[in-house]
Amino acid sequence: MKLFSRLMTALLVAGSLACPSLSAQPYPYQDKSLSPEQRAADLLSRLTLEEKASLCLNTSPAIPRLGIKGYNWWNEALHGVARNGSATVFPQPIGMASSFDTDLVHEVFTAASDEARVKNRQAAAENGNVRIYQGVSFWTPNINIFRDPRWGRGMETYGEDPYLTGQMGMAVVLGLQGDNDDPILKAHACAKHYAVHSGLESNRHSFDAQVSERDLRETYLPAFKDLVTKADVQEVMTAYNRFRGDPCAASDYLVNTILRGEWGYKGMIVSDCWAVPDFYQKGHHEIVDNATLAAALAVKTGVDVECGNTYVNIPEAVQMGVLDEEYLDRNLLRVLTQRFRLGEMDGESPWDSLPDDIVEGPEHRALSLKMAHESIVLLQNKGGILPLKQGQKIALIGPNADDAEMLWGNYNPVPKSTVTLLQAMQKRVEGLVSFKGCGILDTKYKPQGNPAFAQFATMSESELRDIAKQYAIDVQDILTYVRREQQTAQSFLPELNEEDVLRQLEGIDIVVFAGGISPRLEGEEMPVQVPGFSGGDRTDIELPDVQRRLLKALHDAGKKVILVNFSGSAIGLVPETESCDAILQVWYPGQEGGTAIADVLFGDVNPSGKLPVTFYRSADQLPEVEDYNMEGHTYRYFRGTPLFEFGYGLSYTSFSIGKPKVKDGYVEVKVKNRGKVDGTEVVQLYVRKPSDTTGPDKTLRGYTRVSVPAGKSVKVRIPINEETFLWWNEEKQDMTPVEGKYILMAGGSSSDRNLKSRKYTFKI
Repeated sequence: MKLFSRLMTALLVAGSLACPSLSAQPYPYQDKSLSPEQRAADLLSRLTLEEKASLCLNTSPAIPRLGIKGYNWWNEALHGVARNGSATVFPQPIGMASSFDTDLVHEVFTAASDEARVKNRQAAAENGNVRIYQGVSFWTPNINIFRDPRWGRGMETYGEDPYLTGQMGMAVVLGLQGDNDDPILKAHACAKHYAVHSGLESNRHSFDAQVSERDLRETYLPAFKDLVTKADVQEVMTAYNRFRGDPCAASDYLVNTILRGEWGYKGMIVSDCWAVPDFYQKGHHEIVDNATLAAALAVKTGVDVECGNTYVNIPEAVQMGVLDEEYLDRNLLRVLTQRFRLGEMDGESPWDSLPDDIVEGPEHRALSLKMAHESIVLLQNKGGILPLKQGQKIALIGPNADDAEMLWGNYNPVPKSTVTLLQAMQKRVEGLVSFKGCGILDTKYKPQGNPAFAQFATMSESELRDIAKQYAIDVQDILTYVRREQQTAQSFLPELNEEDVLRQLEGIDIVVFAGGISPRLEGEEMPVQVPGFSGGDRTDIELPDVQRRLLKALHDAGKKVILVNFSGSAIGLVPETESCDAILQVWYPGQEGGTAIADVLFGDVNPSGKLPVTFYRSADQLPEVEDYNMEGHTYRYFRGTPLFEFGYGLSYTSFSIGKPKVKDGYVEVKVKNRGKVDGTEVVQLYVRKPSDTTGPDKTLRGYTRVSVPAGKSVKVRIPINEETFLWWNEEKQDMTPVEGKYILMAGGSSSDRNLKSRKYTFKI
């Protein structure tokens, strides 16, 4: 049967070679009246084994004899279309999560996909083939759970809560992909990294995540299930790490039992970049002996597209008899179907009329500013020192005051213009006193872990382009790396002279200190080894000591101090709650970040952000960083008292939230603004199951943003249904609606002191 199939394929190929690919009588795969699946099946039958293998690589080459153009599946849009020239830079996802504004996240990614379609059209017109970072298949969102603040890549996520992550992730998918029922998809989104990946960066190529079935189903998988079963995400990316002994890209349990089996997923599965070589490389997972066996295992498991080049070994695997070609055909059929669904095969798109000037245009910049406004979290405001008032003697100092690139976060576009906090403050404060004062750290920086850096730094751009071409990577990746290494070195200053700083602040009443850390220190697998940071991860969660000492010196000198903390993760700020009068957590807020922060500092915008992660007092409150069990991690399983809890965030007014009532499938609460200024509160609904003594203390099951005029009250309704009472079912070893007695809690944060509760009995 297989021999006959191959002979037929050979005859079809020979026939196609004798005919022009675009003939008067088109082949079925060229017939637009057929379904994408029908066209893909016909095209698949005309491909050689080598061609099939090549089309399962992220860098899929052109096949001119069949009219197939080159396409690269790899593109990034974590918070704006990245690595492809200028585009609008929105706040880092951890900041967007602080908004608790699902609708606004949807708007952001609708704007991003608009810009993506413009850039894709431009690239296709210029090159014909679509190269890396030019396609419309985006490897975002990152919906891993940010279970430990020491994970450097957590800033790419939507926080530590499965429900919030699922809601935000679905908004990203729907914004990027458009209407999933349209004949042509606007773009692909990708749920990553599947599954149980939450750091460390340093050991992700060898680490084996061992978690209970309850933690897997209750914490690590719900957001993935939401994106697959509710948002119809078109791609899922497997993680680098192992799960219960198997690399995630070779896990039959994750891929086939759960994802394709239980959830009925029909879309594409892609590997993380160069994750398949981890199967055999020394010091990595080492579960097979060579690249050919690695390719065979990934294909059989169901990884449709490999980011990397191990799949060039597929023909050899088939010839050796370790891979049946039918597995390859199964996978490639999905890939080709998606290429037709994206309109890429036909070079057609309903979005071709989008004007070029929407890219980083005024509407999208305004959207970035709005999201930055909503992302800012007011953590402390002693004596109502904020908002600032005109006429006060104000200085702005700190290592992050005038750092445009820091505002962009990671996986970012490079915008044409950025507003730093210094620039925004200079517009508001005449004769503003400003200087750096200290670095992020006061240690000497040396590039670590990548000996090529020294060589890269001395090369011309044309030489770097030659290297990029040789190794099939994008030159922008090298240029970004070089620039960030240079900027990182500039982030550090020699030992601080506090007396000199205080001398320059004579006559100043209020010091705004722009501090925190930087995406040059925390992020994905970085060559950084300095105190407090290792390989992109953090070894502690404290504010760097040089900043801590300066803040104390300012306080001791009688200055009023406002800390503007830039970071992608929680910082241990216990001493700063004493040395600082106000603390703003601003994350990495994007290209309009400076304006957004100044608007909040001066009261033009009333802060409304809420923490999507727990701010612990110190790392001493956390389990070992490699412990993936949820006990002790996140507000759901942390039994201590944090510094600032999940869901926490102050306003320039105060709210009271009444006792929840249940009526007609909704939880109803009354929200009253007790202050003198209008404000926005995020009402959060939590569920507790008292009889489950080993389960979470409470878990988020709903939220809504509500704007309340000063002195007024508003009624809020949050729907409840069977999914509100999804709970661990020991008998079924899964999350199902579970009958029983619960406590419904509504309020302005996850802390019991901010929640009003009522008992509720759920029956199916």
